[in-house]
Amino acid sequence: MAAIPVDAPRALDAHRPLSKTSLAVAGSSTVIEWYDFTLYLYLTTVISRVFFGGGTSGTAWTLLVFAGTYLMRPVGAAFFGHVGDRIGRKPVLLISMALMTFAMLATACLPTYASIGPMAGYLMIALRALMAFSVGGEYSGVMTYLVEGSEPHRRGFVTSLASAASEIGGLLAVGLSAITTSYFVGDDLDSWGWRVPFFIGAAMAATTLFMRSRMEESPVFEEESEADKSKNPLVEVLKTEPAAVWRGFAISALGSITYYVGIGYAPTFLQSAGKFSESDALWLGTAAAIAVILVTPLAGLAADRFGAVPSCSSSGCSRP
Repeated sequence: MAAIPVDAPRALDAHRPLSKTSLAVAGSSTVIEWYDFTLYLYLTTVISRVFFGGGTSGTAWTLLVFAGTYLMRPVGAAFFGHVGDRIGRKPVLLISMALMTFAMLATACLPTYASIGPMAGYLMIALRALMAFSVGGEYSGVMTYLVEGSEPHRRGFVTSLASAASEIGGLLAVGLSAITTSYFVGDDLDSWGWRVPFFIGAAMAATTLFMRSRMEESPVFEEESEADKSKNPLVEVLKTEPAAVWRGFAISALGSITYYVGIGYAPTFLQSAGKFSESDALWLGTAAAIAVILVTPLAGLAADRFGAVPSCSSSGCSRP
């Protein structure tokens, strides 16, 4: 959504908080977005064989597709943020989840390289681009919804739970990937076993879509008059808050790079280097995901206690 002005916390404090049910549904549903997005990474070696012909070039193409379609995430965030400021937070969260449900189900049903040749890879690229576009709007939309709907003294913790929930999605992805590669072997894995985690993801996304349909709209959006709503929110925020936009972009980029290198690429590297089997490398990724889940809420509590950017001295830290 659009960047929040410096004096926004005081304005947000004047709005009523959302029900705990709506906050819980919004926060926990980030499980889905990261489940599918990271599932692709954890199944890199399998997908390289099934869609890109296998070998070193197949692995390289699989990772290149992930990196290339990742560029659709900021595009999705900008698009859905603009739309969310015009028609509401809830519609955006429903649209993004519907697109994610379709992308996961379609991926699970894709024909393989053995069936239709290079066209299988092209179809996978298209679906990954759609997924990245949807996730970009999904995560920013959820965070905006939680900030606007939570109590002032709990915003750091509430939003951190959404981040932790996304890590749970990553944990489910790596866990199911490990189970899949352990249970299915050889032709069974390459022909149909890899489809199981994507079918599971599509079912979870459809369930989440239904639950979201029962959420409340953001109180901040509901209480805005039509005159208060910008006709071009994306253009306006880039004009009025360019520094804040670029700072947020840089911070998010740094976090994403470290996350995907440490948790996403490391298992693939260990497999390619011959140091670990597919299942052992994925179990290592599982342990890393658990560590992130445990740390994230603590960071949220610290933000509520000291502020997101605390000022510190020899006597201790306090809110700016």
